[in-house]
Amino acid sequence: MGTVKKATSALISVFHKDGLEPIVKKFQELGITMYSTGGTESFIRSLGLDVVPVEEVTSYPSILGGRVKTLHPKVFGGILNRQDNDGDVAQLEEFDIPQLDIVIVDLYPFEKTVASGATEQEIIEKIDIGGISLIRAAAKNFKDVLCVSSMEDYKEFLNMITIGEGSTSMEQRRVYAAKAFNVSSHYDTAIFNYFNKNHELAALKISETKGKVLRYGENPHQRGFFFGDFDAMFTKLHGKELSYNNLLDVDAAVNLMSEFQGDDPTFAILKHNNACGLATRDTLHKAYVDALAGDPVSAFGGILISNKEIDAKTATEIHKLFCEVVIAHSYSKEALEILQGKKNRIILIQKEVALPETIVRSCLNGVLVQDKDHVTDSLDKLNYVTAKKPSERELQDLIFASKLCKHTKSNTIVLAKNRQLCASGTGQTSRVDALNQAIHKAQTFKFDLDGAVMASDAFFPFPDCVEIAHTNGITSVIQPGGSIKDQLSVDYCNENEIAMVMTGTRHFKH
Repeated sequence: MGTVKKATSALISVFHKDGLEPIVKKFQELGITMYSTGGTESFIRSLGLDVVPVEEVTSYPSILGGRVKTLHPKVFGGILNRQDNDGDVAQLEEFDIPQLDIVIVDLYPFEKTVASGATEQEIIEKIDIGGISLIRAAAKNFKDVLCVSSMEDYKEFLNMITIGEGSTSMEQRRVYAAKAFNVSSHYDTAIFNYFNKNHELAALKISETKGKVLRYGENPHQRGFFFGDFDAMFTKLHGKELSYNNLLDVDAAVNLMSEFQGDDPTFAILKHNNACGLATRDTLHKAYVDALAGDPVSAFGGILISNKEIDAKTATEIHKLFCEVVIAHSYSKEALEILQGKKNRIILIQKEVALPETIVRSCLNGVLVQDKDHVTDSLDKLNYVTAKKPSERELQDLIFASKLCKHTKSNTIVLAKNRQLCASGTGQTSRVDALNQAIHKAQTFKFDLDGAVMASDAFFPFPDCVEIAHTNGITSVIQPGGSIKDQLSVDYCNENEIAMVMTGTRHFKH
């Protein structure tokens, strides 16, 4: 158990008082002298408990509107002294410094203040100085001091000191020191990222305090972890635990469906980060049926997502399919009862939360960071480069296909008709291969490509893709443009009455 120490004193200075009452009552019961400041002191006193104001120790009042309360040698000396060091112990006695065995501090809510849309001055005032210093000091001196730095630990801490009757072991204090430095490093990261939100400094600071061990990584022989607040984004209603691969597919599904929020009922089915089915219709039931028709083979074991509430009729169709995850903003009561009919099926309610603005991935001996692709191709940004212009129906399909193309692995070609995915070629080393894959797949599932549209994630360096598309009945094309040989593809389209539009924006997804 290491060195066991019995606490005789505690410094308590917290922003939130929730959960503090049973702890301070236990301190009084155990004969632990409590020192405190400001609102915390008033709270303890209101419970009829004994508390010593820090001002009595320092002989100095709280100044500068509360910015300076505990920043004093008599406070930090009480925390940082080494009790096995005769010189330190002598100086405590010389300067009348009380030994502090426990420090309970939480920090001003900086991240919540930023998220609230507060003014810069309000945000700056929520940068904690005294609290962060107390946490670091107490954690540094864990050999003699136990630091409680988060409300989340109150229940465990109360149980620990109750069982130990005020005593703690070296191992327990070390664990709480690690928790304290986790809190302090996360806090500093949030402050740095606020000041560096425009990335003036080429420095990367990432901190996630919520972590979960997964069953394994992409494969059973790999360890896997998820760091993030999954519960802030989803309510899990049913099913088994999500795996590493489930989470990657859920991420892909959410990002794809974000392009269709506010549109007519839209349903997508994804497999291995790519959509194998997508359709927009007048009803969600029809959208699901037509999305499934895009590739009913790949849909097996897929991830399903909707931009509307899932109703009983749609749920009845979904229930016929083995799928890993279903995602929607809401479900009717009847739909939920139907979908819960398979015990392992994961059912998620997606909440409205802000997603990260940057994408981070490991690379070589470092990391790559980039802005998220926030550009969605739209009608008002299209450049009509051919004599023939797309029809209204084709324009609708071109934007539909472009949205999907943006979220499909490169090189990719997407074929669509009547706001339905006919097929896509994904992750190919040549654009021609991607197109041929898409055409073969569409033909396999009996799609009529006459009048279909084609979307490409990058430009055509040669006219070969538009030639193949034309041969298979495709009548309209959307692509970024930007090749020095763009005119070759434009000329072919003009000669064969194909409509082509250019967006000016490439959407590679590697």
